[in-house]
Amino acid sequence: METNNHTRRAFIKTIGLGASALAFSNADFQKYSDRPPNIVIVLTDDQGYADVGCYGAKGFETPTLDRMASEGVRFTNFYVSQAVCSASRASLLTGCYAERVGIHGALRPFSNIGLSPDEETIAQMLKKKGYATGIFGKWHLGDYKEFLPLQHGFDEFFGLPYSNDMWPVDYDGTPAAADKKQSKYPPLMLMEGNEPVSEIRSLDDQSKLTTMYTERAVRFITKNKNTPFLLYVPHSMPHVPLGVSGKFKGKSTQGLYGDVMMEIDWSMSEIMKALSANGLDKNTLVVFVSDNGPWLNFGNHSGSAGPLREGKGAMWEGGARVPCIMRWPGRIPAGTTCNKIASTIDLLPTIAAIVNTSLPEKPIDGVNMLPLMEGKKNAHPRDSFYFYYDGELHAVRQGAWKLHVPHSYRSYRGVEPGKDGYPGSYATGTTGLALYDLEKDIGETTNIAAEHPGVVERLNVLVEQARGELGDTLTKRTGRGVRPPGKRG
Repeated sequence: METNNHTRRAFIKTIGLGASALAFSNADFQKYSDRPPNIVIVLTDDQGYADVGCYGAKGFETPTLDRMASEGVRFTNFYVSQAVCSASRASLLTGCYAERVGIHGALRPFSNIGLSPDEETIAQMLKKKGYATGIFGKWHLGDYKEFLPLQHGFDEFFGLPYSNDMWPVDYDGTPAAADKKQSKYPPLMLMEGNEPVSEIRSLDDQSKLTTMYTERAVRFITKNKNTPFLLYVPHSMPHVPLGVSGKFKGKSTQGLYGDVMMEIDWSMSEIMKALSANGLDKNTLVVFVSDNGPWLNFGNHSGSAGPLREGKGAMWEGGARVPCIMRWPGRIPAGTTCNKIASTIDLLPTIAAIVNTSLPEKPIDGVNMLPLMEGKKNAHPRDSFYFYYDGELHAVRQGAWKLHVPHSYRSYRGVEPGKDGYPGSYATGTTGLALYDLEKDIGETTNIAAEHPGVVERLNVLVEQARGELGDTLTKRTGRGVRPPGKRG
């Protein structure tokens, strides 16, 4: 199990800034040697693996993200802990599998649970080092005050407390009738800190979200240019209902989804320009990643997983493998591609190593992936990865091998997707024990378990390790390392 002890060893081995800053000029080094780097994390919502130009996007362009990749590293085997909103976000911020911190699925408004105050987030970790911390976008880790960002290490929060489809509005943008499930949702409120400041009432209001988040992010950069900072921008888009400003509406040949992605790329451009204008460009790690794969039953309002199987809501590659680009001049070699396994749960320990701070006291699951970012040829910080969904262990991966254990899952196969903002139906898929070689079969099409019994046996050891540590509701196992979520009262 890759937990705290493993990560601490990796942390101790990490070399400092001076040893790998040779790409800087002497003036650059003098300027930045006494100041820790800024951290910018941009997280999109329901963006597919193939929804960036350099990952194969069709019908729209993402020049800023493509330029980031040409100036940094593009990951091709990068995973989220679960292919669903709240669980994925909990993992990113805590460095833990979602099962460890007790957050499953997508939390509903007025949920009585949220991210526990006993969990240390990236923001809380960096606050100990004097960082300013801001989040501008979607939170979705509990909407009662005790669960909101300001109680988890952030100085500023502007955005939505949960997903933008959790509102009393029908798919066509009109108020939901009493017999519709949407009518049970409360008003969707835009938050400033711990307080609601305005209501998102219409699709037109949704179209302003990306621009509003971006403007606040730019303002935060400028305000904190003399202080190291963590900027976290978890966009509401391209989660449905899609909304795009007039700047990009109708600009792509792919349709509204493409327009939305072009505006997200513009947002990334504005953030990068703000860093440059304030002299922070060379001393900032910028991470761009999605929270899970595409919500495929929304048809033309969803993205693309490219060659990967399935999408959001399942732990096949299309749900769990996401685009990830990182840029940090002088530390990350330009124009590189990393094909090794890495994950959002690795961000916290990596950032801890970068800023030379201690890890959380409680066990975590992430590992320090800085050697991968720096292009070290023999770096191999993560040997394996577990694929959970809502408390169920669905698969494990080691190297190129991925073993699915028997389970049922939400599927998009054999059903007609929706169109123009309306969803289609789901199918229910089932699998038995199934082994795939992801280097030769990225689409998980051919089960080769019978041909490789030794590999199956070896991966079954990982299955048992996962169940012992994190549990498995499919086999009614309770993990010894599971911690409860935050609970009201």
